[in-house]
Amino acid sequence: MEHVDSGGGDYRRVIMRDYWLSKLFFDLQNPAAAAEYRAGRDTVLARYPLKPEVRAAITADDVATLAPLVNAYLLRFYFLVAGMPEAEFLRRIRAGGKSAHG
Repeated sequence: MEHVDSGGGDYRRVIMRDYWLSKLFFDLQNPAAAAEYRAGRDTVLARYPLKPEVRAAITADDVATLAPLVNAYLLRFYFLVAGMPEAEFLRRIRAGGKSAHG
């Protein structure tokens, strides 16, 4: 996490969004792209130059890792497209991304 001095010694956290993650999630709003993703996630992911840790978080359905990197609305939409039940997504968000079992 990067910190920026606003001039008065006041430090604010700066969250850097991940462009390629955001682009992937945005592109999946297209129904054909979403269907292709569900049919072959690795094929679609290969088209995006994602950082290894971001790709690993996608593969692991790691809500906590992905949440600070992308717009909240795109995050929620992505997990619905990926097939995560709404209740499970909400549990993970509320628990800081942990699964219901951990």
